[in-house]
Amino acid sequence: MQEASVQAIIDTDPGLDDAIAILYALRSPAFEVLGLTTVAGNIGLAATTRNAGRLLALARRTDIPVVAGASRPLKRPALDVASHIHGVDGVGGVPLPQAAAPALDGAVDWMAEQLANAPDKTVDLLALGPLTNVATLVERHPSQAVRIRRLIAMGGAVETHGNVSARSEFNFAADPEAVETVLGADLPLAIVPLDVTRQVRATHDYATQLATAARPEARKAGELIKAYFKGTDGRESRPLHDPCVMLLAAVPQLFKVERRHLDVCLTGGDSGALVSGTHAVDVAMGVDEGLALAQLSNVLVGSRNQPDRDQGR
Repeated sequence: MQEASVQAIIDTDPGLDDAIAILYALRSPAFEVLGLTTVAGNIGLAATTRNAGRLLALARRTDIPVVAGASRPLKRPALDVASHIHGVDGVGGVPLPQAAAPALDGAVDWMAEQLANAPDKTVDLLALGPLTNVATLVERHPSQAVRIRRLIAMGGAVETHGNVSARSEFNFAADPEAVETVLGADLPLAIVPLDVTRQVRATHDYATQLATAARPEARKAGELIKAYFKGTDGRESRPLHDPCVMLLAAVPQLFKVERRHLDVCLTGGDSGALVSGTHAVDVAMGVDEGLALAQLSNVLVGSRNQPDRDQGR
């Protein structure tokens, strides 16, 4: 399946499913990854930043920087970290090599510099965690933020139930004020909510297929999915939330995207919930699950139709 060409900054809080998404992007010839910017979310900033560097080391991508960003939400205390899902280290205890270089500081200013130096509307921002860094970019560097070609963010629940409360999803509930800022910024925004990410589900057999592959990135992705099953009381599959962002960026034809008018709830027990409103947003509401899973595994494993990203490096 033909992939689009994507020059991207990945804003992330790895996280098991973040890690799988990052490994896919690093292996795919569709992506030129400019850098990984980190944010507190699934776990604290020190751990998300450490995990980002270790994933780059695994993929032998020492050419890509890690830049640490926000350690807390814009205006409220952080949610309890999701260590019950991702483990205390964020990657379920799956071993990763040490980072090859220390992370930089100042993710938002670094993002602005990348956008200023690139031709207008050529860089995608792929947001896998809370939108704190993105909102700060909008507030601090508005003339650079509008240079983004598109912002694709995993977050929210539109017609399905939430995973933090009845209506709210973790990323958006972690920093609702950031979501409000981003919705109001008139950026080319696409949201990948739980409605679609819950449709892309990895089984135990799928994890084993990856874990027994030749490529280290595929094997590690399989281990990460297996870790994702820990503590799930015998569930047969697990949703691959964040990889859907990469798949929408690279292979948009896999998805059914609808234009919705949305706002975000800022108060009460459903803080972070998406509600009908005034902001026009593209929302992924459907996906070809089988093709999405095949695309993910083909890139990670390396099919005969996938060029080798290590050639010439």
